[in-house]
Amino acid sequence: MPKYRNRLPQLSDKLFLNDGGLETTLIYDDGLELPEFASFHLMRNSAGRDALTRYYERHAAIAVAHGVGFLLESPTWRASADWGAKIGYSTDDLDAVNRQAIEMMVDIRQRMETDRTPMPISGLMGPRADAYSPEVLMGAAEAEAYHTRQIASFAASEADMVSAATLNHVGEAIGLTRAAVAADIPVSVSFTVETDGRLPTGQSLGDAIQEVDAATDRAPAYFMINCAHPTHFADTLARGGEWVKRLGGLQANASAKSHAELDAATELDAGDPVAFGAEYAELIGRHTHINVLGGCCGTDHRHIDHVGAACIHAHAA
Repeated sequence: MPKYRNRLPQLSDKLFLNDGGLETTLIYDDGLELPEFASFHLMRNSAGRDALTRYYERHAAIAVAHGVGFLLESPTWRASADWGAKIGYSTDDLDAVNRQAIEMMVDIRQRMETDRTPMPISGLMGPRADAYSPEVLMGAAEAEAYHTRQIASFAASEADMVSAATLNHVGEAIGLTRAAVAADIPVSVSFTVETDGRLPTGQSLGDAIQEVDAATDRAPAYFMINCAHPTHFADTLARGGEWVKRLGGLQANASAKSHAELDAATELDAGDPVAFGAEYAELIGRHTHINVLGGCCGTDHRHIDHVGAACIHAHAA
């Protein structure tokens, strides 16, 4: 049975870390090939599963060392129908790999969780199309239909929740949220923003969050921001209103480059892990309710370690 599905521990005021840029770490640091950026493809053999296990264990150990919680998000960001089909996965194949990924998270939790460091498990989901491009937009009904199958896989597993990451428009966020509600599993919604703090569609972050809440009766457990550098959204949060209280987490990029610049880059920009931790601490010092902290593109265990060290005191202030 899911351990925390009915009482997500990150809804308390306790600090939680999660992992960094899984795909960029596997590609640039570990030298692994990920077709279509699909880390779930590594689940197909023991060598790939071992690489994923090492990655998660390394990050979970950082949380344990800092005495904080850790959100275990499965390597399933691309494990939905359209992306899976591009690399030869049927819907049944994807159902199996989504469940197997949660089983991997359960195994890691059983070995690493402590009383001081709870480790809820989330089935990670991504957008149907390119997160950086708002050219493919869905209405809520279409998005609900598309994401229902993957959510059903997670709902039938020991996942405590599902996390939707790098969404770039509200139609998909609303539909995905409704699918999670129908499956009776908690969901978090994470939008990506451009250098101006707005969604790729041009909509403001605050308006997007309020629109999703209005359309779903505030169904998301919390919202997050990911795949953008802290400097891209710090001013947006500073100017924000009550909607900022709905933000529960951050998964920022290491690089301050725009999405277009990152798409064109041929080398990884890992930024400065120490400065990254300090930027998080400054944000958390002003917004102490934000308590789930991880990384996205270009970040690795060093960034997460510095975030943990820098934010423990800022969050408690």
